[in-house]
Amino acid sequence: MYEVIIVGAGPAGISMAAEARTVGIASKQILVLEKGDTHSWAIRKFYPAGKRVLANYKGIEAVCAGVMCISDISKDETLTYIDRAIEQYQLPVHYNETVHSIRPLGKGFAVETSKGVYETRRCVIAIGILDKPNKPGYRIPVSLNKRIHYDLTSVALENEECLVVGGGDTSSEYCQYLVEHGNRVTLSYRRTEFSRLNRVNYESLMALEQRAQITILRGSNIKQVEADTAGLARVLFEEAQFPAQSFAHIVYALGGTTPTNFLKAIGIAFDGSVPVIKEGYQTSVPGLYLIGDLSAGKKGGSINLAFNMASDAMQNICTHTPDFCQS
Repeated sequence: MYEVIIVGAGPAGISMAAEARTVGIASKQILVLEKGDTHSWAIRKFYPAGKRVLANYKGIEAVCAGVMCISDISKDETLTYIDRAIEQYQLPVHYNETVHSIRPLGKGFAVETSKGVYETRRCVIAIGILDKPNKPGYRIPVSLNKRIHYDLTSVALENEECLVVGGGDTSSEYCQYLVEHGNRVTLSYRRTEFSRLNRVNYESLMALEQRAQITILRGSNIKQVEADTAGLARVLFEEAQFPAQSFAHIVYALGGTTPTNFLKAIGIAFDGSVPVIKEGYQTSVPGLYLIGDLSAGKKGGSINLAFNMASDAMQNICTHTPDFCQS
């Protein structure tokens, strides 16, 4: 039986394993399960190349509580930092292994995966909300599949007419990235004011607009996307002031969805659509913890916040079960 099994090898999951090693848990008593073929899948997939990873994210101060901490660094530097943590703490990570269920046992949990069943005294869920990106409610023709994107790491767009849809930090970062690569960019946002952007992304987006490097359609709502006679994506808006327009590519930045069904199947209580989290990020199921994006709220959080969640969860474990911690 493992002392702790961690589901998810992103920043929260890796830092949780590092915290466990720091309090004296042997490497062989820890297991990190990751369904992808590498750690930090969301960072690799949704962060454009060269994107700065902000320590102070959306006004959250970069005060570090645990063994892992970053300053403002690049995407590649962040991934390298996590690489080194895995090596330094000798963290056992099983890649390409999907967790199907977590069942409470008498004194722990049975974790069933695509490769077997493991038993553990404690379990920490550290999966993100971006596993399944939100998609628009209207139908998009199959013929346009190659022109529709939900991230910018799988395709290289240069000197194209592009539409970005969304109003959060990711949409701003996509716009900045596309402009840097010579694209002509339009941003469609359903609201008239940007209330979700951090200061850096807001100022960058406003500067692009002032320099006429981007067109922002504030208060615009797309009602339909169809293929025009040239095979481009023709966008029709609900508002009369926005005429139909064709784009070579549409990039959606609509956020991700919480894997609610998975959490509820385990037995975690919900308050409406939000999982109930107690002190130290313990769920309503004793010994089962939820850290990372799923505990950060709708606005999300910084990577340092994920690191701090792991530290808080480990402190909670050590406080209630001192024999679990050796140092």
